[in-house]
Amino acid sequence: MRGVFVDANESLAVIFERLQGPDDPEVRINRDPDIKPEDYPAILDGAEIAIVDHTALPTDVAKKCTGLKHVVFLGTGARSYMNPEELAELGIEVHLIKGYGDTAVAECAIALMWEGARGLAKMDRGIRAGNWLRDDGMQLTGKTLGLIGFGGIASEVARIALGAGMRVIAWNRSPKKHPKVSFVELDELLAESDVISIHLLLNDETRGMVSRACIEAMKLGVILVNTARGAIVDEEAMIDALKSGQIRHAGLDVFNIEPLPADHPLTKLDNVTLSAHSAFRTPEASENLMRAAWEHCRRVTKGN
Repeated sequence: MRGVFVDANESLAVIFERLQGPDDPEVRINRDPDIKPEDYPAILDGAEIAIVDHTALPTDVAKKCTGLKHVVFLGTGARSYMNPEELAELGIEVHLIKGYGDTAVAECAIALMWEGARGLAKMDRGIRAGNWLRDDGMQLTGKTLGLIGFGGIASEVARIALGAGMRVIAWNRSPKKHPKVSFVELDELLAESDVISIHLLLNDETRGMVSRACIEAMKLGVILVNTARGAIVDEEAMIDALKSGQIRHAGLDVFNIEPLPADHPLTKLDNVTLSAHSAFRTPEASENLMRAAWEHCRRVTKGN
């Protein structure tokens, strides 16, 4: 069985090569992170395993990938890039990698939260432009953090926030328990939280879940952090709330369109911190990710 890492950037390629063992299956690395979906058939060249970082795999393209049986997606958000059910009908199984970057993403969410509270990026931009901007920040010790969704990343956010003296509440679709975290109904979370951080997978149920009504139900002056998926939030409603002050600040690592266009309305707002979908990008997380990718390759070649 032969595989191809179809869209490897250099840093991931180096780690992937280093972790290959003498008995591991043959996996070729295509060192080009900027491939197009239509490039898949030529790059795979009949391979049975495709390791995919971020390149969309439309179903009509997958049909042309002769021999493809497995897609190892480097993360959990495969639905943003492909349709697993449609691929399954073609005999292609999609494998996800969970938990590899929980701490990395959580630390980014915390960083965006603190930036929103203190306005450091705005002051930095102002000073560079010759302006001495001094705004009153928000002190987060003693404030309430609301987590929408509670998996591995959210539990790490809770750990850090609790250590910083915040009260942490959470809502999850299925019942959960976690030390020192109070689980509440969504309406209560929206009304009580000084900071809201989103930690949901994107699917048909969660798309647009943080709606205009949800945003209007949030506490006035809330900080909103999203390191999950852009489409979970009604973007137009969020922008309106940022302009009105309903949302004090938004810290965003994910967007409906990526890369975010330079003329996008979010780039015109001072009370938004923009991050280039990089919350998971640390050397430690990359190491975990490549180890897990190899484990998938080993498992499927052995038929397990």
